[in-house]
Amino acid sequence: MVSVISRPPTSTRPAATSTGPLARIGLQALAAVVAGYLAMGVTAGLGLWAAGAADLPGGFAAVLAAVVVMAVGGKVELSGDAGSLAGTQGELTAMPLTVTLVGALVTGFCFLLPLRHHAVASSRELLLRAASTVVLWLAALAGLCALARHDFPLTIGGGREQTGDLADLFGELLDAVNPTVGFRTDVGPTLFYGLLWILGVLVVALLVSRRAPLPPRLVRYQEPVRPAAHAMLLLLLAYVAVGLVIGLVVAATRGHAPETLAVLLLGLPNVTWLALGVGIGGSWEGRAEGPFGLPMPQILDAVLRQGGGTRDTPDLSTVDLSSLAAQDGKAWWLLPVAALLVLAAAFAAAVRSPARTRLWQHALHLGVAFALTMLVAAPLTLVEARFGLSILGIGDLGSLGGEVLLRPHIWKTVGLALLWGLFFGFLGGLLATRVRRKGEIEHQ
Repeated sequence: MVSVISRPPTSTRPAATSTGPLARIGLQALAAVVAGYLAMGVTAGLGLWAAGAADLPGGFAAVLAAVVVMAVGGKVELSGDAGSLAGTQGELTAMPLTVTLVGALVTGFCFLLPLRHHAVASSRELLLRAASTVVLWLAALAGLCALARHDFPLTIGGGREQTGDLADLFGELLDAVNPTVGFRTDVGPTLFYGLLWILGVLVVALLVSRRAPLPPRLVRYQEPVRPAAHAMLLLLLAYVAVGLVIGLVVAATRGHAPETLAVLLLGLPNVTWLALGVGIGGSWEGRAEGPFGLPMPQILDAVLRQGGGTRDTPDLSTVDLSSLAAQDGKAWWLLPVAALLVLAAAFAAAVRSPARTRLWQHALHLGVAFALTMLVAAPLTLVEARFGLSILGIGDLGSLGGEVLLRPHIWKTVGLALLWGLFFGFLGGLLATRVRRKGEIEHQ
């Protein structure tokens, strides 16, 4: 009895064993969040530096924060103040997709890294890891929202030679009231879209990974889903890689290297994923007016500026293979490039699928995966940018305002992606029959 009474208490052991894993998961989630934001910050900072934003009067840090906020789907509002004589209006909706892509890849990799030695993972563990990452991600995003706000002086005097007589007439009046233009983050929508962004990154990371463990209930779905999902990631990255090579060659041989590097570091997927959609027959619509524009290839800017109509009701230009080829015949190369890369993705998906997978299943898997990929990628290329200055409320001063609009025909592009995926999925599966794969080899 004495030995029983003197036995040391053990009630604290469960608490110790449960606190350890929780703390470890929290630290691993923190590492993923820090790595993701750091990668986006470095990419955006280099892109802004190449674009000349380092010379902004005291607002580089705020602009950098705004770019990172926009990269995760946040909403940044433009504002202006030109006193009682004039008013400024501005709007900007765009995602710097290079920053977005880098952040998604780094965050997804760091999220999956602690799971690499697990054969399976419980639903509780995955939910706990995801919840920790999401909470920390949104907390950091809220801090960026507070930083992403600044006002710049709107200097007209230095540009009067280009802005015309009307700007000369009102220039000194505007200088007298110190007109400004600035930006603010709309915190509510930013946190909402930031939540969707990080959830999407974590889900996609689990889908495209070949070795990340899944809960036992979901293991049976990895064979039909993961090969096609991984192939779609390879397809998107292949387009980015091709665009990167072309951009570096252009920067090295045709001058304007800083501007080209700024496009590569900020908006390369905006261009290359549009090229993917156009290459399969999809289309966009838009227009570009005024003296300013967004960093984009000259051929695309030319198409957007050829719309007709009046100044009040301008027509939208259609961006597709034919309209791009009308500006430059080399645009027709987008079609065979798309066929080659989609076929390569279909072959990669088929090779990673079990040998028992039928040809019609290859086609169906890739068709659905490609359609869903374009359903996500095409809307991300949306651009809406407007800025205008009105004098005494009588309208926009055209020489000091402008508009850039680019939006996809989503369902047309998604429908064509489905058809391309069905066809090339079947063809890729047919080619893969000559390659030894896991599972029993069956004659199809």
